[in-house]
Order: sequence, then C-alpha cells, then structure tokens
Amino acid sequence: MNVTNKKIIVIGGSSGIGRAVAEMAFNLGNNVILTSRDKAKAETVAKNIGSTVTGFELEVNDEHQVNAFFESLSGIEHIYIAAGSTALGALTDGVLEEKLQGFNTRLLGSLRVVKAAIAKMNAGGSIIFTGGVSTDRPIAGAWVSGLGTASAEQLARVLVMEFPHIRFNAVSPGYTDTPMWDEIMGDNKTTVLAGIAKTLPVKKIASPEEVASAVIFLMSNASVTGEVIHIDGGSRLV
Repeated sequence: MNVTNKKIIVIGGSSGIGRAVAEMAFNLGNNVILTSRDKAKAETVAKNIGSTVTGFELEVNDEHQVNAFFESLSGIEHIYIAAGSTALGALTDGVLEEKLQGFNTRLLGSLRVVKAAIAKMNAGGSIIFTGGVSTDRPIAGAWVSGLGTASAEQLARVLVMEFPHIRFNAVSPGYTDTPMWDEIMGDNKTTVLAGIAKTLPVKKIASPEEVASAVIFLMSNASVTGEVIHIDGGSRLV
C-alpha cells in the first residue's frame, strides 16, 4: 500500500476503530496525529502506539478549537474522522435538541474538520468519514444513528465536487467489537453480539482492525473517491 511516510490525522483516535487506524498507519511507517476529547487519554494512547504518534485534545463540536488545532498544521495527506456519538430512544421522548447532539457531532463535527483542514492538505490527499449499517438497515429507537451515518456517507459524495483535488470517501461498519458497545450494552455485550453474528452471512462481528484496513485502503488508492465501503458482514442484506 502506498501509505508510508505520510502525515495522517485520526480524529477520535484514542479507542475503537480510530485507534486501530492510528496503530495501522503507524505500523506502515507514517507520522500520525490522533485526537480525543480527553487530553490525557490522547497522549497516553499515542505514547503506547509508538514514537511517531502524537496525541492532542480536540472537541469537534467547538469550531474555535478545531480551527486552532489545524492552524499550526500543514502538509496533511490523510484524515480519518472516527469521532461520533448517538442517542437511543423514541422520537417522542425527551428533548429533541438533546437527542440530536449525536447527529450534530457526526455531521457538523465532520464539516468543521473539513472546513479547517482543507487548505492544509496536499493535493491528492483524502478525508474519510464514518457511516454505518444503520443507513441501510435502520432499527426502531436508533433514528439518530441512522440520520448520522447517512449524513456522513453523503458527505463523501457531495464534497467531491466542492474540492476535487482532495478525495472523499467513507467506511460503513456494521456491528463492530468496540468499546462503544460496552457503554450501550453493558454486561450483555458478548451475548448480544454473539446473537447478531449468527444472523450475518459471515457469522462473525467485525474487529476494529478489519474496518481500519478498509480506511487504509481508501487512503492508498488514488483512483477512489466518492465511495462508501461496507464492512458489515452482509448485515445490510439480511
């Protein structure tokens, strides 16, 4: 893969898929910058991955902070945006604006990153968003997730024509064994994911590394833009 000795930014790179991308990019010989809302966590994870990885605090919901973060950077080759959150529950429950915070983080957070970073990137570089199987297979109570993943995947299409010198793509993971599900499923995580795996054509849940390999592919292939790669074990088909 032609991904070596590049400057790669991973937004939300301290855990899950983001961390797997940071680790894989480092192992391929790149200079990696990862971010997290938690400064200490970002710095610790970066140190644990390797010497050419640095960690910074970044809140994508704060436009001033995003602008300041990218102000001092240049020569960026690739950006992967893993940052995102969701909310579960019926549309009729709770305060709508609070429910939509997860959607805003995924859509507006990604747009803030693009806006701040685009002038700092090398031509031919790429930005990769994170969608999800909920775009194609929405379920009751996860409407925020479905809107968020769909918007992220659409960004990979509409921005191609806005900035044709940069490639825009997205990965669309299905259920992936990441810490996010620890918070949502708690002690039931193993049982629930095992049950889901039985319904999939591949009979397994994806690992963060399997999704990360798709991200690295999108970075490496200079002819791919406006594309969404599904790593869902066939979940959207069943």
